[in-house]
Amino acid sequence: MQATRLTLICHAVTPLQKRGCFADDESLVMDWQNAALSLAGRFKKNVRLRCGPEARTRQTASLFGDRAQIDEALRDGDVGHWKGQDIAALDSAELTTWLTDSASAPHGGESVDRLCARVAQWMQSLQTESGHVVAITHPFVIRAALLYVMQFPVAMFYRIDVEPLSCTELRFNGVWRLRLETHA
Repeated sequence: MQATRLTLICHAVTPLQKRGCFADDESLVMDWQNAALSLAGRFKKNVRLRCGPEARTRQTASLFGDRAQIDEALRDGDVGHWKGQDIAALDSAELTTWLTDSASAPHGGESVDRLCARVAQWMQSLQTESGHVVAITHPFVIRAALLYVMQFPVAMFYRIDVEPLSCTELRFNGVWRLRLETHA
């Protein structure tokens, strides 16, 4: 049995992120030419490139290849009517509920529990796919994947920071493992 290698890459920064707002389907803020030069050739040509359906993941995926397959399982967590909203301006009671109760969805979208279940199901589907998958996705999805792999409780969701263009390596060969690599 060949191993499955999963590289999760967080999309590049967006204007709303820079302002401290929840994401909407906005484009990226970046120096495209320098980004493309610095990321070109990072992965072998025989990888399966996947991305979420949002503009920010599709644009980031284009830095790694021109044949990214859109995968709905990689879509961002749905924050309902909070999309595009300044996080500091939200109702503090609703925000506190959302941050402390993973089953809640005061925004009318997807709860953290539902997001984690969706990502866990996707991760299970990858266990039968050998080879290398490079997936361009969102901080929430990468957090959920790490919870699944490390078997952490959902209460750890907000203790994981995922930076724009960060890379997380996971491997499956009978069991999922987090792989930390050096680039020296």
